[in-house]
Amino acid sequence: MKEKVSLSKKIELLFEGILWNSRFFALLAVLPSLLASFILFIIGTKKILLLFKYTFLARPEYLESPKFYKYALETVITAVDIYLIATVMIIFSLGLYELFISKIDAAEKSPLKLLNIKDLEDLKEKLAKVILMVLIVNFFKYATHLNYASPKDILMLAISISCIGFAMYISHKD
Repeated sequence: MKEKVSLSKKIELLFEGILWNSRFFALLAVLPSLLASFILFIIGTKKILLLFKYTFLARPEYLESPKFYKYALETVITAVDIYLIATVMIIFSLGLYELFISKIDAAEKSPLKLLNIKDLEDLKEKLAKVILMVLIVNFFKYATHLNYASPKDILMLAISISCIGFAMYISHKD
């Protein structure tokens, strides 16, 4: 004998179904994040390729100049920064998908265990480590632009580097 389901129970089941399926709204963040990552990888690669082109087209005496050295170093640091931000976007995209939509079957079968995100805390931890690396690269980029005119300036640089080292130590302490 079939049990009758009350109207309130039907409404409850319908509402719970809508709530559960609302997790698919996460795809509105997953797809653009993945596209942003792709675009950032292209931008970083374009910067490196342009540096490569300028290196081979430049006059030999220009390649020896401090101006070219500074340009090359800044370009490489900027490209690394862009690649790291692209990595953040991939981690964010894959992590959101795994948390809200479904485990990625290809990732489960792969011998590489890149993400292994079990909950939101795992995602935040992985993102925080990459964001820390982005900040370190940005610090390095700005540190190359400063003039170190006094011993105080060099001391401040050393303290800053020590703080970065401590932050790295804390982020990898498990």
